[in-house]
Amino acid sequence: MDLPSLDADTPHLADVVPSVLAAMGVAGFDPRINLAGPVAGACVLLIDGLGAELLDAHADDAPVLAGLRGRTLHVGFPSTTAAGLAAVGTGCPSGGHGMVGYSFRLPDVGVVNALRWRPHPWGEDLRESSVPEQVQPLPTTFERAASAGIAVTVISGTEFTGSGLTRAVLRGGRYVGVHGLGDLAAEIHSTIAGGGFCYGYHADLDLIGHLYGPGSAAWRMQLRQVDRLVESVVDGLPPGGLLAVVADHGMVSVEGVSTVDIDSATTLLDGVAAIGGEPRARHVYVRDGATADVLATWRELLAEQAWVVSRDEAIAAGWFGAAVDDRVRPRIGDVVAAASGRAALVRRTVEPMESALIGHHGSLTSAEQRVPLLLAYG
Repeated sequence: MDLPSLDADTPHLADVVPSVLAAMGVAGFDPRINLAGPVAGACVLLIDGLGAELLDAHADDAPVLAGLRGRTLHVGFPSTTAAGLAAVGTGCPSGGHGMVGYSFRLPDVGVVNALRWRPHPWGEDLRESSVPEQVQPLPTTFERAASAGIAVTVISGTEFTGSGLTRAVLRGGRYVGVHGLGDLAAEIHSTIAGGGFCYGYHADLDLIGHLYGPGSAAWRMQLRQVDRLVESVVDGLPPGGLLAVVADHGMVSVEGVSTVDIDSATTLLDGVAAIGGEPRARHVYVRDGATADVLATWRELLAEQAWVVSRDEAIAAGWFGAAVDDRVRPRIGDVVAAASGRAALVRRTVEPMESALIGHHGSLTSAEQRVPLLLAYG
């Protein structure tokens, strides 16, 4: 199975916020993507799970989004929310910010869930012992913009206020917790009209895709609601205002015939100390001296379901970006498995909830990697 690589000529999700801030004239930011200007107030709105291929396939359900359809971005590996939000918040791929998975191993801590900031699969809150600002120490794009004198607002769910991931990758702006589409749209309007910059986040399309599958009737109904959200913001854009809509990843529906239950395939656990990631992107941490054997076993048994590589091979292929920081390298599995086709590498004993989902993401297929950049100007 040929090893996939990321298209260096396609802009990365991490390029969006720096480019928007550059269009606003904020010092210290480069226009990695050329945008029309000058821009007086702007919002980067992230719709979790809005893959480019999904939007194109269901354009009739989202005429406003489809009408704004422009260029396509890629999100890098893994194509998952923790990495995507960190790319937006730091302006760099996962090899720099270090949020290398839904779950990953922190040295001297163990495997942690990046969304819940707890040990994986369960455990106590880690915000005091694994301080988010130390786990991800790079200055965020929001901190840099605020230091340059721009009013920065982060608009997301009330439940994410002060969460570990929020502190790690979205710190630096005034956090506004919202409860639904209405107050999300209202806060975006207010920020842009006031000449500030905001990042907005909507989670429900991803949730519905996980539960019912992307493209399902429920997913399409949710997409229609997202389209109305964007329409309400676009209709109220003032002169000089900019709305940039992006996503953190796409999604695929997995097929049962291609599902492998790691927990019941005991051969896959030989020599393995811990497993992180998620069903479409696995980090495998091995016992001392077992890397070669584990790599060979996973390659042999998963030859039809995944691209299986060593940490060094994944880094050399550019999966985590052009460079991987030394503090990030140990977080990447000794062996990395990226699911191909519609396969899933589940753990029905350790991860029963995640293993039961229909929609998944995380890997390197175009359906997961490609997301739209939708631009609307006032």
